[in-house]
Amino acid sequence: MKLQQSSNDTELTDFILLGFWTSSEARVPLFLLFLLIYLVIVLGNISMLTVIKIDSRLHTPMYFFLQNLSFLDLCYSTVIAPKTLATFLSKEKKISYNECATQFFFFALFVGTEGFFLAVMAYDRFSAICSPFLYPVHMSQPACIRLVAGSYICGCINSMVQTGFTFSLRFCGENRLDHFFCDVPALIKISCVDTFVNEIVLFSLSALIIISTITIILVSYAYILSTVLKIPSSHGRSKTFSTCGSHIAVVSLFYGTVFFMYAQPGSISSPEKSKIVAVFYTLIIPMLNPLIYSLRNTEVKNALKKILLRKLLWH
Repeated sequence: MKLQQSSNDTELTDFILLGFWTSSEARVPLFLLFLLIYLVIVLGNISMLTVIKIDSRLHTPMYFFLQNLSFLDLCYSTVIAPKTLATFLSKEKKISYNECATQFFFFALFVGTEGFFLAVMAYDRFSAICSPFLYPVHMSQPACIRLVAGSYICGCINSMVQTGFTFSLRFCGENRLDHFFCDVPALIKISCVDTFVNEIVLFSLSALIIISTITIILVSYAYILSTVLKIPSSHGRSKTFSTCGSHIAVVSLFYGTVFFMYAQPGSISSPEKSKIVAVFYTLIIPMLNPLIYSLRNTEVKNALKKILLRKLLWH
């Protein structure tokens, strides 16, 4: 918690992103590693978007939500990766106050929306498995659009609150941000005013989003498990529950890292640990999500094979 300093302190107009503490020799290899990860993110998520759009067999609510998940992963990694890549090679590691606020707003928007979106995807699986006859009604096109729009609205409200509270703080004197992008815990640490309210807001909002969305996910899977256990054949149980495997893996990765990062008062004590966790949820998870859904999903794999075979035959 920061305390109020002298009123003569000068307001900052920019920050310096310290990024990762590495030797000059390690910067180029790190740049290449991060570039490779980002290229895999772009390729993987654009491929998922394209496959779902092209293959008419994937024009179902589940894949409509998956398409939007790929879009979110692509967006929030793109908010972070280009600036991070630039800081590896540039001696000028500055980011303006307005650029910092904009980066944080869109990052919080897309990450918050993804949290709500994973809950929507759990509800979709609940509807498909527990109420198959009512599924076309529960997940009609207008209903799906409303669920997507609702997720974005909730994510936007969260982002506006977080951005408003964070950038209403005064930053004076110390402008070195010990992170590779503009994030709340790092910004709070360099503020020159009392940040107690901001820390409580960060914790409360994070806890509210995590608890509400996790509750929806857990309740949905409790009903799914109950329904699956009533299926007499083991093959039928395995086949039915297999449609949930990819979603469970993605939920575990996303909520595990977000909880570790934000749902703790005072955040993570070590800046370096904070950066490692941040790399995981800003870059690694968006890279893994399309791989998880493509490798574990027979329909996506078949659609990919069909598209690749068609391209080979054309050439």
